[in-house]
Amino acid sequence: MNEDAVKNWLMKANNDLKTAKDEIVTDEPATDTVCFHAQQYVEKSLKAFLIYNGKEIKRIHDIAVLIRECTEIDEDFNQLFKIEADKLTDYAIEIRYSEEFYIPSIDEAKDAIEIAERVKYFILGKLKNKGFENA
Repeated sequence: MNEDAVKNWLMKANNDLKTAKDEIVTDEPATDTVCFHAQQYVEKSLKAFLIYNGKEIKRIHDIAVLIRECTEIDEDFNQLFKIEADKLTDYAIEIRYSEEFYIPSIDEAKDAIEIAERVKYFILGKLKNKGFENA
């Protein structure tokens, strides 16, 4: 386990969540940006957990695949499907590169942040006794 890599991934993830939370409270928030950064938080924090557990991370954005990989280590990660964390995957690629122009609603952006916050609570709970609770 590369402790520095885990800390760096969690720091980058936290910066993404901060960006999403800061942007949502502005006048006329860029909701596509909010949703993208919420997705990035979930993706990076799942990758941090995988790195912590000595797994090679793939250059993918598919949250469902990452959750399944985490589930191989800890079955509790199935709970992330119940909060629909995997639905954030669309914000990684579809919203940025789709031929169809789509801007999420403010409620959708707030929902994305809420999911990211729930994932944060879950993952930090898994890493709490390992020195990463403040990462």
